[in-house]
Amino acid sequence: MIALDLDSEQSINSFSERLFKEIPKLDVLINNAGFYVSGIAEETPIELGRQQLETNFWGTIKVTNAILPHFRKQKSGKIITLGSIIGLVSFPNTAYYAASKHALEGYFKSLRYELNEFNIEVAMIEPAAFKTNVITNSIATINRIPDYNSLRNKIQKFSDELVSKAEDPILVVEKVLKVIQTDKPKFRNIVGKDTPALINLQHFAYGILEKNVLKQLNK
Repeated sequence: MIALDLDSEQSINSFSERLFKEIPKLDVLINNAGFYVSGIAEETPIELGRQQLETNFWGTIKVTNAILPHFRKQKSGKIITLGSIIGLVSFPNTAYYAASKHALEGYFKSLRYELNEFNIEVAMIEPAAFKTNVITNSIATINRIPDYNSLRNKIQKFSDELVSKAEDPILVVEKVLKVIQTDKPKFRNIVGKDTPALINLQHFAYGILEKNVLKQLNK
């Protein structure tokens, strides 16, 4: 096991150098590190939002860039990045997390084209809500604007209900394994109940999606 700090370029470079001294070839890179900033957008300090993007987006890109020269040299490799349904459909209280996941979606979508001639495959895993510690370990803002008190309470109730109904994360593991084992996997690999319906509403009936989210918050 090799230690890696996404927020340290020195750590990332050392990781890459040591890794390829210990192994002759790497088949798969799985990007799955990051954290979750929760909170009303206006209440979230800009520096905290910046750190969210620095770790979730830039950290992931830096690790990928450290591995790419080796993948290009061996003319093979597979890059699998754990995104989120939040990277496709945003919800209240997730502004900066959603921004980081949307950014990853756009970046790797472009990278997939650029690496095609090198036989390097690029895929995203887009999970919905699962029983993990992502939400419970989230960094919440401590600034409180009274005007948002009512909304904040509604969001907490909505989040608690979402967590209680979340699925077993083994489904995400199985999806990752399937992508690893699939030759030329598709770019977007969604996993979780109701996820396909949410994405269809996002693209083809956003007004309905918005009304449904507001209805869930206000019930």
